[in-house]
Amino acid sequence: MIRTFTKRFFIVLTSIVCVCFLLSCLVPYLTPARWWPIGFLGLMVPYLVILQVFLILFWLITKPRWSILPLLTLSIGYKQLQSLFATNLKSNFSNVKIEPRLRIVDWNVGSLVGLSKGKDKQKMIRKQIADAILNLEPDIICLQEFNHSYTQGRQADNIGLLVKEYPHYFFSEDYKKGNGFFLYGSIIFSRYPIIHTGKIQYPGKRAESLIYADIVKGKDTVRLFTTHLQSFRFSTADYQDIDKIQQQDKELFDASRNIFKKMKVAFTRRGIQANIVRETLDDSPYPSIICGDFNDVPNSYTYFHIRDNWQDAFLQKDFGIGRTYIALAPTLRIDYILPDEHFNIHQFDMVDEDLSDHLLLVADVSFKK
Repeated sequence: MIRTFTKRFFIVLTSIVCVCFLLSCLVPYLTPARWWPIGFLGLMVPYLVILQVFLILFWLITKPRWSILPLLTLSIGYKQLQSLFATNLKSNFSNVKIEPRLRIVDWNVGSLVGLSKGKDKQKMIRKQIADAILNLEPDIICLQEFNHSYTQGRQADNIGLLVKEYPHYFFSEDYKKGNGFFLYGSIIFSRYPIIHTGKIQYPGKRAESLIYADIVKGKDTVRLFTTHLQSFRFSTADYQDIDKIQQQDKELFDASRNIFKKMKVAFTRRGIQANIVRETLDDSPYPSIICGDFNDVPNSYTYFHIRDNWQDAFLQKDFGIGRTYIALAPTLRIDYILPDEHFNIHQFDMVDEDLSDHLLLVADVSFKK
């Protein structure tokens, strides 16, 4: 009796997991601007893969013929697996720069206030963030959630932390308050001259933008894009709601509804933003690289649509699933460096400086000759 029940349970479980994974394979092709519920399946892909691997092992031990179902399902979703797992032998990142390579740093710096709630410590973090970047000696720096003030003195002059070494920059200034009292957005710093810049504003209230800078090194010109796509905008109260859900709190329904609404809005807006980004990338007259915080995982429409046939520095040079955002789950790789086919990728690393809720990304690239 128990044996029969166990067999039926695992057959049902295998069927459900395989169906969910096959549905998740549609995520890259269905824009969440119209099909927003599909976005939730993209977040589940790593766990669905792990479950299928477990089920394959289980069936190989008990009833080998049943292992064919999850094996076949995984083979159908090979594109999802390719975007999820990097399979390179991991090598140490060399700080020694080799000409004529370009070293690029991408980092969501979380408003340069760090993870501490202490005001005194937050004042020190901005300098530590700048030092962590400068120690890598990059040629180009892309930062998201960057803030600056032109009127509040040295303690708020965050551009001044980097401008001596990187005199060429372009700041999106997506949010502004009071004649330069507070400016917030994404910024590109460059050691080399910038000959042209552009900004494409995303639609909607409190929307940020896609920015680019055409940077000249020697005889070569590269268009460097950076952006911060729509986040879930989880507040402290929302994280408390997530804890309630995990603990099966009696306020579970209200907590789930609040989280669900914010996720629905974010999935929809990112779908629209991803379309805008892809159209802009396609119009670039120069070899191009896009860096940024996409706020979406590699199994999402956002990632597949923006990346298209471009390269992913993590997949080219790293190993494993990767994680660039340290909260909520161990599978959230949401920050990227994506060069187009005109570049070689020589090395890549993700660095946890414990100064932001995102990891710093660094890559060395060169033009193909």
